[in-house]
Amino acid sequence: MNTFNRMTVVAACEVAGDGNSHNDMEVLEAQWGISGRCNASSKSGRVAALARIAIDEDLEVMTENGRVPLSRAVVESALKVSERSRSEDSWTKLVAGLRFDGFEIIETETEVPSRFRGSFPRTTTVRTLARMLPEDVPELDFREAESEVVQLLDRHGFTVAKGHLQLALSAFERGAWSSANGELRKLYESYLDEIAERLGYQGKDDSKAKRDFLGTVQPPFLLEDYNEWNSNNQKPQYIQGLMSRMHPHGGHAGLSEEEDATFRLQITLVTARLLLRRFDQRTR
Repeated sequence: MNTFNRMTVVAACEVAGDGNSHNDMEVLEAQWGISGRCNASSKSGRVAALARIAIDEDLEVMTENGRVPLSRAVVESALKVSERSRSEDSWTKLVAGLRFDGFEIIETETEVPSRFRGSFPRTTTVRTLARMLPEDVPELDFREAESEVVQLLDRHGFTVAKGHLQLALSAFERGAWSSANGELRKLYESYLDEIAERLGYQGKDDSKAKRDFLGTVQPPFLLEDYNEWNSNNQKPQYIQGLMSRMHPHGGHAGLSEEEDATFRLQITLVTARLLLRRFDQRTR
């Protein structure tokens, strides 16, 4: 699997195309050993050709940081593009894609010495990638989580929940954080409701009652020993706590919508994988 998903690579190629002329792109292609493979009369055609090579082949290429996959080289090239020369849409997609891949962009200010004697050094912004989570910890690949969640939703016919997941991912890719959050809440509620109904719930149409049922059905689906559920509402409960976390009121100073939406996406996917796996094993 490539380090970066398809959307990330395409967005990186678009950003690199925004900030480089045809001649600049030719120089990069020569450095990467793909000269002549991206010739196109239009910039969009050149960008599309580069994206196809990076996605389909992802060959190792030479950069100032040594040999790296082409997808990585394209992303690093995109990070160097000035704010003035990049489109807001392609940059938003790149940032969203990188976050879904488990990366965030770190910006640091650094001084660059002037080439002219007596002139003051200028300050420039350097952007680098940093992993949001440890690379080698199992079960933390969110693309893998999303893939397995989709498979489990399909296997058990949870079509409504799958629809909410697709809408959430689409909104996240567009940088529509509020819409993504709303669909993630609906996803979380939907698959828990459907699991309760599949396990025999017959009460009124109330999501809280269905979650309580999942804690009391025998054998319990939500585990009291793990503090997932408890009949005493005053005790810690992960499932209800996460539901409350997904329904906050208003913004909070110091927290960006982007960071909050990323957290919600990550924790929703990991939780869904855990609970859908549990349901899958129970119904075999």
